[in-house]
Amino acid sequence: MKKNLIIKFGLLACLSATISCGQKNKMETEAVSTEAIADERPNVIIVFTDDQGYGDLASHGNEIIKTPNLTAFGKEALELTNFHVGTTCAPSRAGLLTGRNGNRNNTWHTIAGCSILLEDEKTMAQVFEESGYNTAMFGKWHLGDNYPYRPFDRGFKETLYHGGGGAQQTPDYWNNTYFNDTYFRNGEPEKVEGYATDVWFNEAIKYVQGTKEQPFFLYLPLNAAHSPFNVPESYAKMYEDAPLTDVQKRFYGMITNIDENFGKLVTFLKDEKLFDNTIIIFTTDNGTAAGISKGKDGSVLGYNAGLRGTKGSHYDGGHKVPFFISWPDGKIEKGSKSNELVANVDLLPTLSKMAGIEFNSEKPLDGSDMTSVLLKKAKDSTRMLVIDTQRGQWPEKGKNSCVMSTEWRLIDGKELYNIVDDPGQKNDVAEQHPDMVKKMQQFYDQWWSRIEPEMRYAEIPLGHEKANPVTITVHDLHTDESIPWNQVQIRQGKSSPTGYYSINVVEDGDYQFKLYRYPPESGLALSAAADQITGTSTIDALPVGRSVDYNSAEVELGDTLIKASVDPAKPYALLEGKLKKGSYKLRTDFLTVDGAKMPAYYIVIDKKDNV
Repeated sequence: MKKNLIIKFGLLACLSATISCGQKNKMETEAVSTEAIADERPNVIIVFTDDQGYGDLASHGNEIIKTPNLTAFGKEALELTNFHVGTTCAPSRAGLLTGRNGNRNNTWHTIAGCSILLEDEKTMAQVFEESGYNTAMFGKWHLGDNYPYRPFDRGFKETLYHGGGGAQQTPDYWNNTYFNDTYFRNGEPEKVEGYATDVWFNEAIKYVQGTKEQPFFLYLPLNAAHSPFNVPESYAKMYEDAPLTDVQKRFYGMITNIDENFGKLVTFLKDEKLFDNTIIIFTTDNGTAAGISKGKDGSVLGYNAGLRGTKGSHYDGGHKVPFFISWPDGKIEKGSKSNELVANVDLLPTLSKMAGIEFNSEKPLDGSDMTSVLLKKAKDSTRMLVIDTQRGQWPEKGKNSCVMSTEWRLIDGKELYNIVDDPGQKNDVAEQHPDMVKKMQQFYDQWWSRIEPEMRYAEIPLGHEKANPVTITVHDLHTDESIPWNQVQIRQGKSSPTGYYSINVVEDGDYQFKLYRYPPESGLALSAAADQITGTSTIDALPVGRSVDYNSAEVELGDTLIKASVDPAKPYALLEGKLKKGSYKLRTDFLTVDGAKMPAYYIVIDKKDNV
């Protein structure tokens, strides 16, 4: 039975823009407070698409893209037109789930060991689970592929997900293509028929059917429309006559497929009488990846809603994204818009408040409870937040920084834009408003001084009773050099970055290392050239692999160096040694016949006591 609940939303005299900075924002509020009454605890569904920018919606003025279901949903929801996330995948996901900027919790990058959400971070799923909610996640996780960082380690009771940050990335199951792939159900591989986006939504509907008698928190972070731009042919054909590149036609097709699935989910919720008391959020993880391009003649193709920048940019086009929220029983006004500054880091404190959950973070939050904004009872002209793009081994102060208020953007500490008058950020007005530049830079300096002490790397445990053996991939190698982060590069076998893995040996003991060139499930020999996989007009081919002649292999961990010869006809090189408990930098390498070093792309580590 669901617990009856009256959720009271008094108007706030002030909200904390960033708790870590201790700043209080003055709110312009109406004199009359309002109560939103829900007879039952609300369900929560967050649909979080990948690489779909603000301009990749018909309702935002894109005359080419077909997203009728999202247009219809917008008429039933509140739209936030000044909503922001990180500029890339993992930082956005970590911010949404923890209420904290990715620089605080080792998620300032998408690879290189810096997209693993620290173990002591509390996620939204854990908050809801502890309050009695059923929790599930289907789709793209991208916050760690090893224990204790996997989604089912972080509060989600039911999970089905792919490895890494997208189809065919290095940790993903070998040769996944978006079609009839193998995913991980609570960590165990499972072959699933169907197109990836269809699979995630079908799982969601099946899950809701089984848990609808109890309140649920459902997180649907999609891998579409991230590359590879593989899509059923029928969706690409919808755009065959459109003035777009072939890649854009496939990208738009992926988004139309998302739209159809989202419409199917909304219809299902209405048919099951769940729609009114379900908080439904649709948003995306960063600016567009392929929505705007250049034609062969140099002309601009596609649509970016007039914004400057795309995915990865600290200008608004990189992090201002669509956001719709519906909850009829919660009295969120249908078909309305708000231009107040809200961000992914606000969702944890806000949704917990809306669900009547007592949430008191043990760590400083970058987000705030914005329920008063969602109910259109408060405005804030002074609130500030920070977005940046780091994508390196360690965050650097001032790098690609953007300080935001509802009206202003300070870029790199020197460019100032009034985005009310100049949403395309074309006219730098810093010289005309030096006081605003100073004020926003001071906010940034204070913010940085508070996040910097929290920066540290996540460690992957070895020999833990809950995770033995452990599979580590080169995706998580700490290095500033180019990483083979996808399976095309694994096949090509050209990347030889020098780096290490941050690991923690949980217990003393005898350990076994298997060093692979290809993932274990491929069954390929070390020297094999993987077969080419033919593509189609809407599915990328996978190239033939490159044969590499290995001579020996070695493992270095602290003062321990283990060496072994290599049989190139076998799928892995086997090395064994005694390890002492503690934190280490782990290096694993092959040596080729000509003496060059090349890291093992995949490593399986087993504490032999448990074999």
